[in-house]
Amino acid sequence: MQRRQLLKAAAVPLALACLPAAVRAQGNWPKGKPITYMVPFATGGTTDTLGRLIAQQLGPALGTTVVIENKGGAGGSVGSELAARAQPDGFTILGGTISSHAINISLYPKLGYDPVKSFTPISLIGTNPLVLVVAADSPYKSLKDVLEASKKKQGGLSSASAGTGTSQHLALEMLGWKSGVKFTHVPYKGSGPAIQDVMGGQVDMMFDTTVVAAPHIQSGKLRALAVTSKQRLEALKDVPTVAESGINGLGDFEVTSWQAIFAPTGTPDAIVQRLHQEIARIIATPDMQARLKSMGMDASTMSTAQVADFQKAEVAKWAAVIKEANVKVDG
Repeated sequence: MQRRQLLKAAAVPLALACLPAAVRAQGNWPKGKPITYMVPFATGGTTDTLGRLIAQQLGPALGTTVVIENKGGAGGSVGSELAARAQPDGFTILGGTISSHAINISLYPKLGYDPVKSFTPISLIGTNPLVLVVAADSPYKSLKDVLEASKKKQGGLSSASAGTGTSQHLALEMLGWKSGVKFTHVPYKGSGPAIQDVMGGQVDMMFDTTVVAAPHIQSGKLRALAVTSKQRLEALKDVPTVAESGINGLGDFEVTSWQAIFAPTGTPDAIVQRLHQEIARIIATPDMQARLKSMGMDASTMSTAQVADFQKAEVAKWAAVIKEANVKVDG
């Protein structure tokens, strides 16, 4: 495995050398000017964590600095709208997600950008499932406990998310829809503050990505009850899947989140391809592969064209889910 990863990483410089002359002509880009990496969520979440890991290596690779700018709100919509309006010159890139670039278009009636038309895909970083967590001292020891308790509580148990329209929110809506149990959704401006309130007991539970939740589970601050993948995760072998709960209606339950990087539409293709190649090289390094694996994330090797097709399919998929489950904006 390690040999394949090394060969993969070594192949990237060769790919760069074979790029069209138009791309190589951008050799003096970005001329030392800092690049803004917009993160449309608060600090401490998945998009922020991955953005900082990539920025640390992307800056030196381009001979400049990459500055993270957090602009949270509305499930990633606020920061995404700002990025969509930025000059398409390669000096603004965006950490896009399943929420900002697939879900929100069907959830918010007046979205200030089009997730497909307003952006050009650069790279898909990877995909990862979510994990349902509660505080370490919570009385709930299983998904069954959560469902039974929520049935008995007025309004149901409270469940945090990184914002309305995020994968955390949609996972909760799917759980309620398929199980017939009600919950109270509590949206935040990012996973960081949301998961802190779960650990502190201010909110009963939360679906969150393994990137954010795993370290807190391993430290003993959170208890993991179920993962939203089809199969158990290597990083959380003792945690059952939602489907394994044996609860009626949940046998086909699956939610997979994803993280990608976009540029405003109109950004020169030469710059987009240069960014793609540099990010692909970073993702392919053994260290990054190990980090992503430890976070429960499957790294992507998609081309820019493949990312575009993947995104369009995700937009259609979640539009159908939102319509079927009658999901509404609640914050």
